[in-house]
Amino acid sequence: MANPSSELSRGVRNRPGGRNPDITVRRILKVNHAGEFGAIRIYGAQIAVARRLFPEIVPDLNEMREDEIEHCRLFYEAMPARRARPCRVMAFWSLGGYVLGLLTALCGRNMIWICTEAVESTVHRHLEDQLAFLESRDPELHALIASIQEEELAHLRQAEDRQERRGLGRALLLPVIGALTDLMIWLSTWGDSSWMRAEMARAR
Repeated sequence: MANPSSELSRGVRNRPGGRNPDITVRRILKVNHAGEFGAIRIYGAQIAVARRLFPEIVPDLNEMREDEIEHCRLFYEAMPARRARPCRVMAFWSLGGYVLGLLTALCGRNMIWICTEAVESTVHRHLEDQLAFLESRDPELHALIASIQEEELAHLRQAEDRQERRGLGRALLLPVIGALTDLMIWLSTWGDSSWMRAEMARAR
């Protein structure tokens, strides 16, 4: 016979307002680590193309890629203390990041910066939700994400400044890349990204 208290506890964790915060923290770490890995792959593909076609922007791309490598390392190192492990869909982040980087680089220098703007804008929105969720639950992880967010915002501003024109290509590409990034984040957190956004909206 099922233990009523166990059933009640499980039910509380499964309700939208009563999820186990430890699980959500682990999922935040998983998706952030995977996202940084995906960004490394995007920049890697873009750098490979830019070396031949746009060598003047390679130093900027290399600097951004180095930032993402450091962010990926920091999130990985934060995992053991929170019993988190790398995301099971890392292969999709890897393949998707490389293909996205390759295609945008082949479409031109401006598309590289539009891609960066789209990804960083989406990431920034999710980091804001995470910071609101973590502020009272995991101050140490909150501080880590806040420091990383500053560098991601610097990438966003740099991408906006580097764009030579803002035409139809940008208008079409921004929502598409943003939606794909949102989808990958949603899949990697088993839907917790949607729950956190709703929870934070209610709290505000």
